Amino acid sequence: MPTQPPLDPLEVLGLAPEQLPRHIAIIMDGNGRWAQQRDLPRIEGHRSASTAVREAVTQCARLGIQALTLYSFSLDNWKRPQDEVAGLMALYAQYLASEREEILENDIQCVQVGRREGLPEPVLRELDKTEELSRGNRGLTLCLALNYGSRAEIADGVRKLAARVERGELRAADITEQHISDSLYTTGLPDPDLVVRTANEMRLSDFLLWQISYAELYVTDVLWPDFRAEHLYDAIQSFAKRQRRFGAVLDAKGSGSPPTPPS
Repeated sequence: MPTQPPLDPLEVLGLAPEQLPRHIAIIMDGNGRWAQQRDLPRIEGHRSASTAVREAVTQCARLGIQALTLYSFSLDNWKRPQDEVAGLMALYAQYLASEREEILENDIQCVQVGRREGLPEPVLRELDKTEELSRGNRGLTLCLALNYGSRAEIADGVRKLAARVERGELRAADITEQHISDSLYTTGLPDPDLVVRTANEMRLSDFLLWQISYAELYVTDVLWPDFRAEHLYDAIQSFAKRQRRFGAVLDAKGSGSPPTPPS
């Protein structure tokens, strides 16, 4: 992630800054297929994916995107072969250590969304160090959905609210959608406006199910290791062309200002 001046969205994309999504979430798919097409071990696909991660983070930071969430490792991914999982964990620790300086120089704040339990100590150590050093940064928030599952996240959030009810801090009848949002791992962030999935897969895979209720979906057949700036730009331009009604009705000409979903 080389330190570079911010991009002008109007110049690069032909868009005004207010047309950009505040929060982009990416389901990074196709690493294994990318490797298989080249007769390589699956881990080589994951290793090559680091270039796509760097490109997406760099471009989002320079465009002024508020948050980028990358679906890095799901709770279901523990079912994969043990050697592949071990290789992935080693790559995560390596990424956090090798990219930390660039993250700090580009004013990026790095956070994990997911459960800590089960993650290897080297990953937790590098993650904690990166989160601590980047906590005061005010640019892009990079959310690594690591050891993440949306149903598990919602269950964890419900337990938090139930504990508050048991302590007498909150009445069950007073629980609102905002209480639920605030109990999730992504509290404090705007909900994703745009969800990108690579490798032409048409499913959500237990990813941010509460948060993406009004998100625009964009699917590309590009395998994640091949994902570059031009593919991200295509997704953002597709997003900007869509009418986001959020359940409202626009006037007969299709104009008007529909309400934005809750953050």
